[in-house]
Amino acid sequence: MARTRGERQEAIREIVRGSSVSTQRELVERLEAAGFPCTQATVSRDIADMRLTKLPEGVYVLAEDLRLRQMVSQLVTSVRSVGNLVVVKSEVGTAQGVAAAFDGATLPHVVGTLAGDDTIFVVLESERDAQDFAAALGFEGAA
Repeated sequence: MARTRGERQEAIREIVRGSSVSTQRELVERLEAAGFPCTQATVSRDIADMRLTKLPEGVYVLAEDLRLRQMVSQLVTSVRSVGNLVVVKSEVGTAQGVAAAFDGATLPHVVGTLAGDDTIFVVLESERDAQDFAAALGFEGAA
């Protein structure tokens, strides 16, 4: 059964988020291993469509993840997981923008967000997912 473009791009999203990919050839190989046979030209079009960016370290990152990283590093002041929730504190007046970035990144296991002025509640599917999410944001004592 042929896979759709959307399914292939979702696989690319998972591959890029889950590991360091530095070349189109490497991405083609990982897609093939995941059951998505494709050409390098197809992957090149997907990279452009998905707005993947190559970081100075030489690895691909999703545009929405790059935006989220920048917002977190500039605006988030603390992160704490509580049950299946993550409480994110941010600079005053920035919580809604940061929550929108979380929502726009379509992160795995994130059910939704609720933002006030300087606090965001991120609802995750499980307590373990919340701990992993908090740790991924890179704050000391996040869990």
